[in-house]
Amino acid sequence: MAKSSASDFVLRPFEGLPGEPDWVAFREIVPAATATARTVKEHGGRDVVVVTMLPGGYAAMNRPDGTVLLAVQGALSSGDLSRDLAGALLEALDAEPGTAIVAKPSEGPRLQDVLDPTVPFEVTIQDDYEFWADATAERTAEIDAALEEAADSTIPTRRLTSVEHAYWCRMNKEFLRWARTEDEDALVDALARLHAKRESALKLDDGEGRFLGMFRAAGLVVPVWELPAGTEAADVETPAAQLDARLAAALKITAPLDANERRARAGIVSRQVTLR
Repeated sequence: MAKSSASDFVLRPFEGLPGEPDWVAFREIVPAATATARTVKEHGGRDVVVVTMLPGGYAAMNRPDGTVLLAVQGALSSGDLSRDLAGALLEALDAEPGTAIVAKPSEGPRLQDVLDPTVPFEVTIQDDYEFWADATAERTAEIDAALEEAADSTIPTRRLTSVEHAYWCRMNKEFLRWARTEDEDALVDALARLHAKRESALKLDDGEGRFLGMFRAAGLVVPVWELPAGTEAADVETPAAQLDARLAAALKITAPLDANERRARAGIVSRQVTLR
């Protein structure tokens, strides 16, 4: 992983962190979730709750109970998201309890310098935004109304357990979005090999999850499958594991693509999706 200066644009800002694809998912596709992190001893060895978002678009918060929250979503404007998030985190760690931190560009260290790489990024999907609230503080009608309004607009999302970094969601339809760390060209070739053999779908008990295409997020490729109406997250667990095995096998193939596979690849590249 190359070092970056404060002025560099970093394509993969979360590269080198435990659970990089889940960091990307927090940034791009998951509405409400929390995860575990801890700063290195140099920065206090403090536990941190990484969250998808905070009220008001704040980048971080030192809650009145002293819990430090770091939000991955938000309007950060420099070329290195990791550096901006680290700046917000360090500011929150030094702030008085009850302080919210506004997102802004940073010229300090990056998350890779601030967070302990031995601490797993353990994700918990949330159905609401109760993690914003301080359990020891008085709850007002305004706070309850804000939390209820936020929860009502949340897209139902689940993280699969049979494979890593794959997220089921229900919008107008059900979809699976799967953040991958492989080189983009290698992954597209592998998907093309499967697609040419009609093996790129999720093979469900009551139909197939159709491979739609992919989008790019924080330097990673995120393939997307459209699922049959009413498909629950549990229905996708075994098919996803089976597809993961087919993908792993296809990724090991080094022979050039044949004519059918090249046509499949061209089709995949031409239908980039924007489904976040």
